[in-house]
Amino acid sequence: MDASARMPRDLFDSKLIYEIPTFQRPYVWTEENQWQPLWDDVTRVAEAVEQADDEGVRRLPAHFLGAVVVKQAPALPGDLQRYAVIDGQQRLTTLQVLLDAAAVVIAKHGHDADAESIEELILNKARRFAGTPERFKLRPSRVDRAAFEAAMDDDVQPGEELRRSQIVGAHDFFLTAIEEWASESTDPASRLSALTHVLRSKLGVVSILLAENDDEQLIFETLNDRGTPLLGADLIKNHVFGAGERLQADVDRWNEEYWRDLDDGWWRERVSQGRLYRSRIDLFVQYWLTMRTRQEIYAEEIAREFREYASEHFTDLARAEALLREFRRDADTFREFAQMDTDSPRGRFYSVVVENLELGATTPLLLWLISRNRSVPTEQIDRALGAVESWAVRRTLLRRVMKDVNKMVVALLDAVESAGPERAGDETVAFLSRQSSDARVWPTDREVLDELPTIRAYGNINQRRLRLVLGAIERYWRTAWHGDVSLPDRLDIEHVMPRRWRNHWAQDVASDPERASRRDRLVDTIGNLTLVTRRLNASLSDRAWQGTESRPGKHDLLERFNLFVLNKKLLDGHAEEWTDDDIVGRSLELAGAVVEMWPRDPAGIV
Repeated sequence: MDASARMPRDLFDSKLIYEIPTFQRPYVWTEENQWQPLWDDVTRVAEAVEQADDEGVRRLPAHFLGAVVVKQAPALPGDLQRYAVIDGQQRLTTLQVLLDAAAVVIAKHGHDADAESIEELILNKARRFAGTPERFKLRPSRVDRAAFEAAMDDDVQPGEELRRSQIVGAHDFFLTAIEEWASESTDPASRLSALTHVLRSKLGVVSILLAENDDEQLIFETLNDRGTPLLGADLIKNHVFGAGERLQADVDRWNEEYWRDLDDGWWRERVSQGRLYRSRIDLFVQYWLTMRTRQEIYAEEIAREFREYASEHFTDLARAEALLREFRRDADTFREFAQMDTDSPRGRFYSVVVENLELGATTPLLLWLISRNRSVPTEQIDRALGAVESWAVRRTLLRRVMKDVNKMVVALLDAVESAGPERAGDETVAFLSRQSSDARVWPTDREVLDELPTIRAYGNINQRRLRLVLGAIERYWRTAWHGDVSLPDRLDIEHVMPRRWRNHWAQDVASDPERASRRDRLVDTIGNLTLVTRRLNASLSDRAWQGTESRPGKHDLLERFNLFVLNKKLLDGHAEEWTDDDIVGRSLELAGAVVEMWPRDPAGIV
């Protein structure tokens, strides 16, 4: 390994080409995080050069962008010297785009010599390279190649799709920034001359040239790009395509068939996982490895775990391609989760358990059951998912701890793998039924009916989860006579008897400390909770049950404006009052609905 500080005139001033391998991630730098800070650094140095004499310019320190790691490829007679970019592709791409934008602006101002001196750092100008990809001194990976050529070919106007690319965006940013910066000066020629000097001689990188026996994979994994940390999936991609090259695979085809789409914005977007935010692609890999290895996989270990798992598959080309096909099929399935019909068992499971109950740890089981890489009978899928959904909802409502879900799902995956696809649902029911520890037990019907009516649901159970359960009961109680009307996306949880009941609901309860304490507890139980629209909720507030002509009560407003079965049922028989005993009765009714909707044995098979 050889490391040295190099300026652009050293990096690019010869017939060479830096090639970004297929396995590298696409260009992701942005204006806020990288382009603007880089341009601020460049203008700071350029303005210092502009104001200094020759000796001062010589003494000015260079501004360093960071490290670039490359490995020299064997040279062929008459060919360019080629270097594979192991790390630093974001820097090299940005530097080339900045150089080209500067050359365009400088030429526009009539400074042809300066413009040509910068173009020498961008183009291999020998005639045999004209019109070929080798005319540029940087060759991005295939996913960025068209955008790079559109940005760097000044006579080409990029189409709408390419104009949305980050590379074209960077080029446009630097064109505008350089032009505005030059026009701010009373002597634009002097300013652009200073910029030329900086871009050639005062903007450096630490270039690390690897020897043939250096481990580029290990070095790649220890380096991050400025402000854009590598994802675990980036390290995995590097490993996969590096292994593919050693197997003499067609890695360009691998990229097109198995990976290219996994680099898009949807996969790289960070989404919440509990209190943390992680990219979707890293989440998928973690869940996929959990499913395949049936071991608990930690987020920070996915790259190492993937290498270990994949090592036996990458001993020959056929096995490697088989693994990648299965990986990609499961990735496609994962992406379809959010689009599944929520009226189907699998769509409802994803909506209820994964999204609303926030039990992402169950995703490996969902992936195992509906993977295109195995054929689990539909009735077994539905039975398994129904059982886990019942287990999750019941435990949530009874406020049972959920700290052991990761380990339990791993044990359940072991169980269904041993049972096989034909018995996956039966085995899931049996597995959950035999759990006896506090952290895993599946609450019985009797436990739900006895405990749920006494639990302080409001304040102790997340409102999103309460809203989910009440909304599900509303749909369950509807009949064909009510029509297939969807619930609004955002409903408020309303206390039928308000928490501040002493204002209008005191009767003779407030004077009795024991009865008042009991009521304070009852108002937060599930039997006193319902769903209303946000606008109606604001009007209900802490009104009395029965009002006056000038100030209608809660009963009057609910009867007049409510469209939900949930509320029609509580209004029936309660025109005059809503009491503590009514709350208890409705809690038992709702607990009964929960038992029916989320049974312990979804298919009724013992």
